[in-house]
Amino acid sequence: MKHRITFQKLILATNENGFEIASWQEFKTVWSKVSNLYGREYYQAASVQEEQTVKFTIRYLKGLTANMRILFEDRQYDIISIDNIKYEGKYIEIKAPEVDSSG
Repeated sequence: MKHRITFQKLILATNENGFEIASWQEFKTVWSKVSNLYGREYYQAASVQEEQTVKFTIRYLKGLTANMRILFEDRQYDIISIDNIKYEGKYIEIKAPEVDSSG
């Protein structure tokens, strides 16, 4: 586990005009093993885009949910699955596709 990753959670707040504002707040920064799960090309809106899904393996972390996201090397990843390996409470395996943060 040689890579630092940061988990963020979505926080909803109300501004002075009464409108909800969504913002990402840091939850925890941990050490992780990072490996590519697979790369898949697909056609969307008449252009080819590459989907990169990454597997993050971390030590057990209480409070982690699939509603969070991961920041790793200036890239964002949405969590699609969290696996408490063998239900031992020692390691967690997370699968997460990279998110296009330009939009």
